Amino acid sequence: MSIVAYARVSSTGQSLDVQLEKLAALKPAKVFQEKKSGVDRERPELKKAIEYCREGDVFLVTKIDRLARSTRDLLNIIDELAAKGVEFKVLDQSVDTTSSTGKLTLQILASVAEFENNIRKERQADGIKVAQAKGVQFGRHPKMTEETVVTIRELKEAGVTVKEIMAKTGMSKASVYRALGGQAVENG
Repeated sequence: MSIVAYARVSSTGQSLDVQLEKLAALKPAKVFQEKKSGVDRERPELKKAIEYCREGDVFLVTKIDRLARSTRDLLNIIDELAAKGVEFKVLDQSVDTTSSTGKLTLQILASVAEFENNIRKERQADGIKVAQAKGVQFGRHPKMTEETVVTIRELKEAGVTVKEIMAKTGMSKASVYRALGGQAVENG
């Protein structure tokens, strides 16, 4: 029997250090780690960790939400591990799926984690609606403004080549032609 550990954070700006320190205390045979959203089931290191496990191994995470963000996904992962004869343990929530009480606790905690994730999404959506109502614009600001279109047309009328217009405005060739709106443009 060996311990196979998995650590995950959602973004590159977050640190795995706390999880790795907790996991290291149990001296796992192998630690898999990645920086990817828990909602995303296509996590290469998680796949490798599950594939690495052998019958009798223990799959270890620090918290349930480090493994999955939905109850269904979590239970699918645990079923996949169980089919291989691998036990599942969660350090911070003291979950051990080798007992029926541990399995019940796991399902309750998974439901709570999914509920928290849904609440967070709702709050985020509410915040976006409020911001949009106040006129906040989301997404990248367009480079092609009316002012840029006027500049491009004035430059072209002054005899400046498309290549020179691109250099002066920082716009792509396609954008310059779009701004010219089908005007006859000679090569250049």
